[in-house]
Amino acid sequence: MTIALIAHDAKKELMVQFCIAYCGILSKYNLVATGSTGKVVSEATGLEITSFLSGSQGGAQQIASRIGCDEIDLLLMFRDPITAKPNEPDEQVLLHLCDIHNIPVATNIATAEMLIHSLERGDLDWREIMKANK
Repeated sequence: MTIALIAHDAKKELMVQFCIAYCGILSKYNLVATGSTGKVVSEATGLEITSFLSGSQGGAQQIASRIGCDEIDLLLMFRDPITAKPNEPDEQVLLHLCDIHNIPVATNIATAEMLIHSLERGDLDWREIMKANK
């Protein structure tokens, strides 16, 4: 199972704290991230993370393409809803693709915690079963 991590600048520290808190669970999965998110999370946690370009340089598009190819199983995207972002259309594409491909997505800490606890309990393993049956 592959989990993608994206965090706006104002939410990077929250993503780091989330990943520290749930490092034991996250370490069991393949992690990918946009550039700076991957860098700060990896440095703070020691988690092995494949980092793409930064979000503003196309990293969100790289993750979107992997969602479209069924290579991402869960998206944790901590967004800053207050500050407008120039790459906001990329985020809409990400959310749209998650809806099309039935990918669980969290855009805030509350939903991310619900999803991570579901992973821990094995509630999200149905995606792995579906992939095995393709």
